[in-house]
Order: sequence, then structure tokens, then C-alpha cells
Amino acid sequence: MKRLRKRIAWGLLAAVCLILFESGCRSGTTKDRSISGSAPEVTRTVTDDLGNQIRIPQKIERAVSLAPNLTEDVFAVGAGERLVGVTTYCDFPEEATKIQKVGDTLNPNIETIVALKPQIVLVSTASQLEAFSTTLADNGIAVYITNPKSLDDIFKDLTQLGDIFGTQNTAAKVVSDLTDRVASVTQTTVGTKPVRVFVQISKEPLFTIGKRSFLTEIVRRAGGGSVTENVETAYPNLSKETALALEPDVIILSDSPDNQEPNDAFKNSPAVKNGRIFRVNADLLSRPGPRLVNALEQIAADLKAVPTK
Repeated sequence: MKRLRKRIAWGLLAAVCLILFESGCRSGTTKDRSISGSAPEVTRTVTDDLGNQIRIPQKIERAVSLAPNLTEDVFAVGAGERLVGVTTYCDFPEEATKIQKVGDTLNPNIETIVALKPQIVLVSTASQLEAFSTTLADNGIAVYITNPKSLDDIFKDLTQLGDIFGTQNTAAKVVSDLTDRVASVTQTTVGTKPVRVFVQISKEPLFTIGKRSFLTEIVRRAGGGSVTENVETAYPNLSKETALALEPDVIILSDSPDNQEPNDAFKNSPAVKNGRIFRVNADLLSRPGPRLVNALEQIAADLKAVPTK
């Protein structure tokens, strides 16, 4: 009878230990087999720019970037060596050109991505990988979506990527430096009359920036005012008749081989008549990442010498 009571006591103790163990696994960080194969791995949850709760490994060692700005972000926060795949457009910094290519931004090769066994795939829009989300999930690959619409959003993304890759100190230093540079520019432009600016993204067809483009904020912070800032879309396609009526004092060209001069609609504009045509590297203008601050500084310097009416 004494031996039977001992067995019962040990059985109860084992059951209690099992319950406590299972309870501990359900709270805080979890151990998950779905993200990196058969071995259990501690995971955590992060929130992307769309508010999605994304479960990722506690430590990220392998990542794929599907946008040039995100590749620049990852290098900026000190985690460039964790990238195992990038797009054919990811050409900055120089180290990015040596990383395995997974196709272009809009049409990545899903088989190549899966074969690289990343723990996380970074994308720049909600629709970019919508058709592939199930395939990636089935292979235990987390998808993190970014959607920066302003400088503050860019700084937030850099901070979050620092958290994802465990490089918080580097990310904090980068964000602090960028914030100081932006403040330095805005201190010189506050209270000044905005220069009327037209940003020409492409000559034919004529594309520019609208209310929803992050570049509208950049022009404003640099001391200008986009003459198309009230157009609802981010990158509207203008007719020549509409462009003719704008009469900007400055035209900023997104510098690319097919966008070397203003559209003919501006030939009689104050900008063309006074030779106030400025060029900014297209990559600086098109990528919402750390180098957007370079564009801000360049535009501010160009506008500073322009007299206002």
C-alpha cells in the first residue's frame, strides 16, 4: 500500500510538471517548427506597416529583400550580410550587387526564393507578393510588408528593421543622424516663401508627383511647393494642356536616360526661361530609404538660390 501511494504521488507530480511546461510554452515567446524546418525555434511577433502580426524567429540569419529601398535599409541598420537574396534592381550599396538575384521587384522568382531558405521576406507593397503568400507560408517563410509614405515612416521602418535583425543600436544611430540632417535643412527653410516646383518623373508620358507621394513632403521641407501637390494620386499622368497652365519657377528632373529635359509643355514657363532646371539622381527620388535625405539636401541647396516673387 505504501509503494502504491508513492507511485500515485510521483504520477501526480509528473502531471503537474507537464501542465506547467505546456502552460509556459503557450505564453511569451514560443517554440515553433514551421519557420526553419524540423528543429524547434524560439519565435516572436512583430507588426508590419499594414498592422499584420508576423511571427518570426528570435534571431534572423537569412532574409530576402524584394525592393531596392529595403535592401538599402537593411544595409543601413548593419544587417546587410544577412541578405541571401535581392532583386536585380538592388544596386546600392556595392555589396548588394554580389548577392543572389531573385528576379525583379514586381516579378520575383518564387522557386528561387524558397530555395534560398530565408526566414523572412521583406516586401515594399501589400500586393507585391499577394499571389505567393500561401506558398511562402507553406515553406515557413514570414512575409513583412513595408509601406512608407513619409520621412517619419522611413525612420520608423529603419527602427523596426533594427529590432528584427537585432541591430537596435546601429539603427538608432542611423535614425538619429538622419533626423539631425533633416532638421538642419528645415531650419534654413522655415518661414521662407515656397518656390513653385514641378517634379518631372518622366518626360513622355508626362508623370509627376501628387498629394500621396512622399516626394511632395520632400519638396516642401526643402523650401518648395509642388505645383501638383493637390492632385489626389501619388504619381499622376498629366496632359500637356494641364502642364501648360502650371508655370513652375523650378523644374526638378528625376535624372534618367529618358528624362534629360523638360516636357515641351514647359518651354515658355519661368523655369525654362530662367534656366532653373535641376537634376536629381532617379534612385534618390524613387527609393524611400536613407538616401532620400540626400535628395532633400540637394533640392534645398538648389532652391536656396532661386528668388521668390
